[in-house]
Amino acid sequence: MARSLTARALSLSIVLVSGVSTHGPFTPHVPPQAPPRVPPVGVFLDAGGSDEAAATRALAIITPAWKDGYAAMFIDMARLLPPRRRGDQLLVHPVRTRLLTFLGQRTGQRFGDDLAAWRDWLWNRPYDPHPDYAAFKAAVYSSVDPTMREFFTAAKSVIRLDEVDWGGVPVNGIPPLDQPRSIPAADASYLRDSHIVFGVVVAGRARAYPKRILAWHEMALDQLGGEDLTVVYCTLCGTVIPYKSVVGGTKRQFGTSGLLYRANKLMFDRETMSLWSTLDGRPVVGALAGQPLTLEAFPVVTTTWGEWKEQHPQTTVLSIETGYDRDYGEGVAYREYFDSDRLMFRVPRPDTRLKNKAEVLGVLVPAVGGGRQAAAFSADFLARTRVHHETLEGRTFVVLTSPKGANRVHDVGAVTIRRWVSDTIVADAAGRRWVVTEDALMPEASRSASALPRVPAFRAFWFGWHAQFPETLLVK
Repeated sequence: MARSLTARALSLSIVLVSGVSTHGPFTPHVPPQAPPRVPPVGVFLDAGGSDEAAATRALAIITPAWKDGYAAMFIDMARLLPPRRRGDQLLVHPVRTRLLTFLGQRTGQRFGDDLAAWRDWLWNRPYDPHPDYAAFKAAVYSSVDPTMREFFTAAKSVIRLDEVDWGGVPVNGIPPLDQPRSIPAADASYLRDSHIVFGVVVAGRARAYPKRILAWHEMALDQLGGEDLTVVYCTLCGTVIPYKSVVGGTKRQFGTSGLLYRANKLMFDRETMSLWSTLDGRPVVGALAGQPLTLEAFPVVTTTWGEWKEQHPQTTVLSIETGYDRDYGEGVAYREYFDSDRLMFRVPRPDTRLKNKAEVLGVLVPAVGGGRQAAAFSADFLARTRVHHETLEGRTFVVLTSPKGANRVHDVGAVTIRRWVSDTIVADAAGRRWVVTEDALMPEASRSASALPRVPAFRAFWFGWHAQFPETLLVK
């Protein structure tokens, strides 16, 4: 996501709060069953407008009907009017000042212009939004990109909408790679052995997605081994997940919404314009929200180009000729962000057991009775403990870490893996040897042993994983 709001987007935001009145096209119909004192959405938009008289009237209407849940609407509008610098002077937009001053008067909180403090306060309160908050959200974000209105028209959500934030770009403003060209490993002269890649194998076909390319696009719509893939990279959370594009019997064309939930990239499907969590693989806002749909993830390994091509000499890799003008140098994209522990976007209730951007290996296991158990393994712990067993939901898993730091998780049942024999072979407690492949642990010689399947697991920054799965088990 972009590091700051663009001037164009800022001007559009000002048009929003100054150009929409209670009589405009964004005024929703208040349903008969709604409490009569609930001010319509247009009143809140007038409160954030440049017309002082209209804003005064709007605030007078809101005051006697005030609920703290309405604070989300004031914070959303103030968010699109950030302070600007002129030389050494910090300029705060007068509309932003009006909104946050009124917020302080209504709530008794003294956070002033500290939007981060306002958000922390709001997110730690029960979620009690305006009944037409989705319509308000549609109006606000349509000023950034008219397409964003469609994300909220169904008014269905399984997450708190006040935690949905703009990432600083329009819809597909970070352009996905659509059917990118891939080349044989021998032709990838632009890659050095030390460069980071994300390796995937589907139906025996191996492909590497270099970080230096994927970080600029955050999504690749690809085909591999006869499967349609959506390879999504949340750079903010440090997570790459290759998903099967067909879900519920329907192939879905995904794109980048420009929106975030708890600093995690939200993608959307073009068929219904529903928003999906990239880390959870489920629809969270829109027509599909709440339906029993979960994208099937393929295993992926984060490793070096040298290790990947040594293990997969027939691999293909993305061509650097993407059709876009980008500096695809190693480590160029998001350099400042990756080099710091600071966050670009706030999350509720951060966990300090690890640093924000400490890397973990995240695993989701179906839970007994429904849902999924989340587990996170510190990358530093796994580097020290190259064979680690963990029992989750009654199943035993082994996390294997290669000499160069690549992690793979296998469902081993009653088998206990003891040690690495070589870079690609491990031995169990009975002395049997197993070959580490991208699909499974394969018995090297024994005909009585069955393959031990690979389980999808993904590298992530600790703050991003915990924000999505706060009840996660942490092994460090």
